[in-house]
Amino acid sequence: MDHLEENSYFASPVYMVRKPEFLETVRAVSNRYLNQIGSPEIKHPFNKDLTRMTASYHAEPELVEFAQYVSQTAWNILASQGYAMESLATFFMEMWTQEHKYLSSMDTHVHGHGSQITAFYILDIPKDGCKFIIHDPRQTKTIVGLPEMKDEMITPASNQIVFTLEEGILILTNSWLPHSFTKNFSLENTRFVHMNLGVTAAPQPSVEVI
Repeated sequence: MDHLEENSYFASPVYMVRKPEFLETVRAVSNRYLNQIGSPEIKHPFNKDLTRMTASYHAEPELVEFAQYVSQTAWNILASQGYAMESLATFFMEMWTQEHKYLSSMDTHVHGHGSQITAFYILDIPKDGCKFIIHDPRQTKTIVGLPEMKDEMITPASNQIVFTLEEGILILTNSWLPHSFTKNFSLENTRFVHMNLGVTAAPQPSVEVI
């Protein structure tokens, strides 16, 4: 009998790690920025009745350890994926809170404009709150795809993967991976930190010529 060798290529990795030790500090900064929304000084253009988004706060002093952890993890991911990161450094393009009220959701999208890693840190997730979804990025498969045998099974035929979230979970993906959030069916708010990180040339040590 012939042996059919199977190999999988062009994977779409998703990375998750539990980091509850950052919750108290990040929540405090997040709440401070949420409280600023609606003031004459700060008005985010994408604020809606069901969804609130804060200004970016990655440079806040209280978040140094959290930001360093996320940035270093993003660098490690890119290096492990085979990218030549030796002379490159990751940096925050933006870090902001999204608050999704009852029936609020987020449509499928990707992040461009130089973003390489997109990350989410889950702050508050009630029962029946938003779920995180990644979508198959292979457009040609989506166009010609067949019906799935069982939607609840993860197979090469799957078009999307749904994740049930937990507070304190940090999720990282490549920014080219399409993602969305389901509707929040809870009367309590879902809140998470949304982050995009880019890559730039690493600063070179200065050399003093004597």
